[in-house]
Amino acid sequence: MSSHFIHPLVKNIAFFGDAAVSEHTDPYRMAYHAAELLAKEGYVIVNGGGPGVMAAATKGAEVAGGETLSVTFYPKHATGFEGRYVGNVTDTEIKTSNYVERMFKLMEHADLYLMFRGGTGTISEFGTAWVLAKLYYGHHKPFILVGSFWRPVIKAIEENLLIDNKEKAVFEIVDTVEDILPAMKRLEKDLVGIDHSHCKVCSEGAFMS
Repeated sequence: MSSHFIHPLVKNIAFFGDAAVSEHTDPYRMAYHAAELLAKEGYVIVNGGGPGVMAAATKGAEVAGGETLSVTFYPKHATGFEGRYVGNVTDTEIKTSNYVERMFKLMEHADLYLMFRGGTGTISEFGTAWVLAKLYYGHHKPFILVGSFWRPVIKAIEENLLIDNKEKAVFEIVDTVEDILPAMKRLEKDLVGIDHSHCKVCSEGAFMS
């Protein structure tokens, strides 16, 4: 393990992305490499226990001797959901009873989120992470959008929806895996620098903090 100092605000990193991608695709390779690099730095790698990007995160962390955690859901009737993947075995598994509970438990057990290329599931996770970051700004969990394809996506959102500057401050877009750790450090620094002297969230308690 690296002896580098890890800020206490961020210890667990959740990986979100497509469950259907194979080992030969860019999202899988990027998630694998990112998990390997972050596990070497001592971060805990968190994912949903499924295939694709999730399995890549676990396998990348394992190569580095890192700690892994999965939050799973064993579906009986959700035929469009991939469920638990036998090839994704983590050090710790937290079982949930439905898809929504699984998503929120994943977010609860991570301090920062990495969003890789995905489909509607990734969109829902991205949107949920974003609105929670706005609602609990100052105590929020930042996220990083991994891949240059996110730039036109965010540009379209900014041009067509009502997004304020505070909402834009809770995430970064990175083009490469090597850009992730520096972006994490900047987001951590921003969190530390927030003035809490008139913070309503401090007195009310932040959801999932």
